[in-house]
Amino acid sequence: MFQFFKVNDPFRIIGIFLFLVIWTIVYLMFSGFPLTATQLNWILLGERLGDGFFLYQHIIDDTGPLSAGFYFMLDFLFGRNPLALELVGRLLILFQVIFWNFTMIKYRVFDENTYLPGIIMMALFHISFDLLSISPALLGSTFLMLALAQLFSQTMLQKDSSESTLLIGIYGGIATGFHPIYCLFLPFMLFGGIAISGFTFRQLLLSLTGYFLPLLLISIFYYWNNGLDEAFQIWPLIFFSEKYYYQSFLTWTIVGAFPLLLAVIGFFYSSVFRGATINQQKQRQLMIVWNIIAFVGVVVSKRQAAFQLVILMPGLSYLITQFFLSIRKRLITQSAFYLLVFVLPIFSWWWMQQEIQEENKYFVHPSNEPELQGKGMMILGDDLSPYTQGRFEGPFLNFHLSKLVLEKERTLAQRAKLFQMIQSQRPELILDQEGEFAKLLIDYPELLREYELKSAGRYWRK
Repeated sequence: MFQFFKVNDPFRIIGIFLFLVIWTIVYLMFSGFPLTATQLNWILLGERLGDGFFLYQHIIDDTGPLSAGFYFMLDFLFGRNPLALELVGRLLILFQVIFWNFTMIKYRVFDENTYLPGIIMMALFHISFDLLSISPALLGSTFLMLALAQLFSQTMLQKDSSESTLLIGIYGGIATGFHPIYCLFLPFMLFGGIAISGFTFRQLLLSLTGYFLPLLLISIFYYWNNGLDEAFQIWPLIFFSEKYYYQSFLTWTIVGAFPLLLAVIGFFYSSVFRGATINQQKQRQLMIVWNIIAFVGVVVSKRQAAFQLVILMPGLSYLITQFFLSIRKRLITQSAFYLLVFVLPIFSWWWMQQEIQEENKYFVHPSNEPELQGKGMMILGDDLSPYTQGRFEGPFLNFHLSKLVLEKERTLAQRAKLFQMIQSQRPELILDQEGEFAKLLIDYPELLREYELKSAGRYWRK
């Protein structure tokens, strides 16, 4: 199997595809992973956008505007169907894997042209079921990978770089539009372009222009829909809101310890014991900086869940491939390969089953309350399970971000706008799990005419 993927033959893509298909069948038919809080959040956002409301202007959430538009399209095509998130995610992963492997071959990143990066990267995606579903991180990382490929092209000598320089910026700006935390990669692109690829001042300006162009178009969209002020008010708060600790770093460390060990050994061997061309040295430097920025992005992300790890996949697959091409002892390489490609997905599958049995708050278990069936509601809290029975109505989708908005000092105009935001949507039921709506009633007594408390934390519209 190791030798099968080591050969430079495009038909090896079929093996990568079959690997994905087999594990997709296993996951969807036998694993029984329940819906996660983040998946339900994205589904509800797509539904609400389909009702004619706008992100930031009418819905407070930390999802990137381009990702919100993508979930709107998924809701339009498939409705409230979690299976669509799984299948579309896997199609995008297949594209990433194939594109990344072709990039490695095209720019001669390794001494040998091989399809090992593809199968390694596909195996790494299976260290958690959460990596396989479509997420803003996966959507944004696709465009960051396209930008990285253009940076690789800059390492080639005697190449006209005007077009690729502009594309680096455009892809980076689009990635930020999908996942705002990816704005961290702007310094990476600038540093990689200047220090490693030798950007001139003209190229630097061209890249920056390309980066801000998608963000400018997004701003124009909100301006046309009278929501630019709200977008500018909420976007900075995304980076200061409280984190959702869905999964611990210990969980990630246990599952990812083996591939991380291979990556460290691969970096050491390729740097010390193997020669490299000037282009390969530049590419190695790019990947090291990429891994550092990606790690920072994972740590500071507001939703601490495994889907954030997607940005580490290109860098880890690059370093692990270095391990397999640098170690010449066949027994070691084949044993490591089988552990990575076969044992690791099985172990991670078993580990995540234990997480489910421990009633991890990351998983949403269907609510079973007849009075909630089909009701339009707004939840102010972390438990989103009632949404499995009803519809999301109201402005506050992301509770931690919404709490930051509710607790900040507001001018008279901002108070009026917040009241109008609530009044215009008028959810039928408000589940006040953390007491935030009770505080809001003190500031807005007019809401007492609209809602009455009938049970603990449950306000029904009169």
